[in-house]
Amino acid sequence: MLLRGSGEHNREALALEGIMPNAGMTSGCAGEDVLAELADAFYASDPKRLATARERLRDALGDDALVDAAGIIGIFDAVVRVADGTGVPLEDYKDEASAGFRPALGINRFHPDKP
Repeated sequence: MLLRGSGEHNREALALEGIMPNAGMTSGCAGEDVLAELADAFYASDPKRLATARERLRDALGDDALVDAAGIIGIFDAVVRVADGTGVPLEDYKDEASAGFRPALGINRFHPDKP
């Protein structure tokens, strides 16, 4: 929802489906390849790959973008772990707001109560 909200705020047409692996499309977000590689490298727990990804992102988008991206990865990792660990359900208003794009992203498969 943050990418969608950022796109709307900046009046950019972003294709959310492009963030999913093997979607065969791009999101339209500037630097999406280096941003995705940073996230993938973080979750791969490969220090060498992560260092390379950080340098690629810094070279492509600058120091501020690297700091922002690292912060976003960190907070998402923490929030998801807390929500998963405590069994926090998706709030009704978030369920309704995301109903239109969840199927296209394939994220309903992560929750047994969603079709």
